[in-house]
Amino acid sequence: MTQRLDKRHRAQLFRDRLARAMAEKAMTQSALARRVGVDRSTVSQLLADGMARLPNAQVAAECAAALGVSADWLLGLTERPERLADLMATSVNLTEAPRALIDERIFAWHKEAAGYKIRYVPATLPDMLKTREMLRWEYEPDLGRTAEQAIGASEDRLRWMAGARSDYEIAVPQHEMQSFAAGTGYYADLPAEVRAAQLDRLIELTEQLYPSLRLHLFDARRVYSAPLTVFGPLLAVLYLGRYYLAFRDSDRVASFTRQFDGLVREAAVDARDMAGYLRALRDKRPGPA
Repeated sequence: MTQRLDKRHRAQLFRDRLARAMAEKAMTQSALARRVGVDRSTVSQLLADGMARLPNAQVAAECAAALGVSADWLLGLTERPERLADLMATSVNLTEAPRALIDERIFAWHKEAAGYKIRYVPATLPDMLKTREMLRWEYEPDLGRTAEQAIGASEDRLRWMAGARSDYEIAVPQHEMQSFAAGTGYYADLPAEVRAAQLDRLIELTEQLYPSLRLHLFDARRVYSAPLTVFGPLLAVLYLGRYYLAFRDSDRVASFTRQFDGLVREAAVDARDMAGYLRALRDKRPGPA
């Protein structure tokens, strides 16, 4: 919260910030006067020590626009010098999401967040836990002859991610895992032997890597989430299909973190019970509720 200031102190703050912004932009009084459309003497008065009055709103706004800062910051109403449009441009970003195992943008975000906890709701099963056969079945129709090369490159990146000292917490809808094990819906054409090997892989990883890897299943009839990834406190990304919608401001990242943590609290199958649940699916026995 901005501290309440009297007029004299706010006028002093305006002078200090105006001088600071001019210095950072290497803008002279004459240049600022030309940009604002006033006499140079007007700018000199704005910067003069002992000036107890604030400029009128139009002059303050024109100075802010000329210097690339917000008028609220010049007037001491906020501690953020950036203009609202600039803040929005840097805090929200729409990025194309190519059909790939791990595209360069996603990999760059993982590198940026190395060492932080990664929270992840995948669109299907998480790519980082899939077998080579599963990846080939899923991506070969789009990637064609380059699929094997793409799988090899993705495995290199996934090995880097595994060694990046980040904890991974993953939440998957329970019906997605059930559909996969039964070979229905999206997985109807996936051979049974590939599904069995994938379940064995998931069992192995959830046992060996716990607690640095925690996989949960949530009941989508009770709670819902779109595919998303939260990269520690730095970034939250929604997957929209053709695009990623990325948020960098702390309030939105915190909101997505709370959304994910709610899925974990309401998990139908907790990470500690995951290996047993997957064995039951593999052996075609009903898993825990």
